[in-house]
Amino acid sequence: MPAIQSPATEEIHPDVALVARAKEGDTAAFEQLVRQYERQIFRVAQHITQNREDAEDITQDAFLKAYEKLEQFQGNSKFSTWLVRIAVNESLMRLRKRKTSKTVSMDADVQTEDGAIPRDFAEWRPNPEQNYNQAELAEILRKTIQGLPPGFRTVFTLRDIENLSTEETAEALGLSVPAVKSRLLRARLQLRERLSRYFQKKEGRPA
Repeated sequence: MPAIQSPATEEIHPDVALVARAKEGDTAAFEQLVRQYERQIFRVAQHITQNREDAEDITQDAFLKAYEKLEQFQGNSKFSTWLVRIAVNESLMRLRKRKTSKTVSMDADVQTEDGAIPRDFAEWRPNPEQNYNQAELAEILRKTIQGLPPGFRTVFTLRDIENLSTEETAEALGLSVPAVKSRLLRARLQLRERLSRYFQKKEGRPA
């Protein structure tokens, strides 16, 4: 007869057991974590660096660093959030080395007095005409995101593309929640403006 499960039993995330096994030297457990998250980590790195080869290197480096520092993971956050933070740091370091942008750090430009994103700007996408297919829109969006400053692009990637919560994004980037909201608002506004300009230009209307 099956044992009756206590209603008070909390559901434990499968990653907890895998991390515990990996800490004990079980490489198969860590390999399973790699398989679960390597695509997400690659996407984050590619969005930040805008370079496939860099993203591949960063993905490998991020998992290697995570394995080396596994004992430092205390389980206070999701393993995936901790992993994303490592990947973001590796990506920003790669950007600094490449010196492709004058402003990697956006800290001096952040205003944190806003408590929440205004409803009017919560939806960053413009309403493009129906004559664009999904592939064209995806490419237009990719190029437009590429034009955002790295600090804004990183927050936008984690929140609006990878769908991390505001709190998870703040934790992954080492920022306050208001700072994340502020950067996300500015990223959305910049993206909306750039996309609107693009569609106006394509339609032959004055910008």
